[in-house]
Amino acid sequence: MKLMRLILGFLALSIFMSYKTCMIKDKTHNNKIVPSIIANEVEAALSFYPSLQNTHIEFKIKPSLTTSFMKAQPVFYTVLGPKENRKYKILISDSFALENKELHLNQIPKKVLIGWLGHELGHIMDYKNRSALNLLGFGVRYYFSENYIRKAERIADSFAISHNMKDYILATKNFILNHADLSDKYKARIKRLYVSPNEILKIVEEQQNR
Repeated sequence: MKLMRLILGFLALSIFMSYKTCMIKDKTHNNKIVPSIIANEVEAALSFYPSLQNTHIEFKIKPSLTTSFMKAQPVFYTVLGPKENRKYKILISDSFALENKELHLNQIPKKVLIGWLGHELGHIMDYKNRSALNLLGFGVRYYFSENYIRKAERIADSFAISHNMKDYILATKNFILNHADLSDKYKARIKRLYVSPNEILKIVEEQQNR
C-alpha cells in the first residue's frame, strides 16, 4: 500500500511538472504547447495573431539550432491532411553561440524575443495559405536557394507588420545587427538573407499606401 501511494504520488507530481513546464492553455489561445520560461512572451506575440487562436502550435526549446535562433515548421505528418487540421512547431535555440561567450534565451530582452516569435508566427500565417504540394516545394526551394530564403523571410516580416508588430520586429533586427558579441559572420548572414530595418520601414509604407 505504501509503495502504491508512493508510485501514485510520483505520477501525479510528474503530470503536474509536465503541465507546468510544457503546456499553457489560456483563455484566448487554445492548442498551444509552451515552455513556461517563455510563456509571457509567447502569449504577447500570439495576441497580435487572433486568427491563430485555434491553430495547434508547439513552441519547443532545443539545445541548439545549426543556422538560426528560431525556426517555424509544419508538422510533416499533418501536411497532407486538411489545412485546418495542420499542426506547426516553432523550434527555439536555448542559446546563441557567440565569438567569446554564449547568449542564453533568458538574457534576450523581452521585446526582442516577442519580435522574434512574431516573425516565426508570420511564417505560420504563410504556411496556412499553402497547399500540401506548395509547402513541400517551399521546403525544397528554401533549402537550396538563398534568393528564395530572402523572399520567404520578407513574407514573414510582412505578415508580422500587417499584424501591428512593426516596433517588435525592428527591435529584433536592431538587436541582432548592433549586438557587439554576435560574430561578424552571423551578422553578414542576417544582412544577406533577412530584411533590414530600412526595408521594414519600406514594407510599412507599402502597406499604408494600399
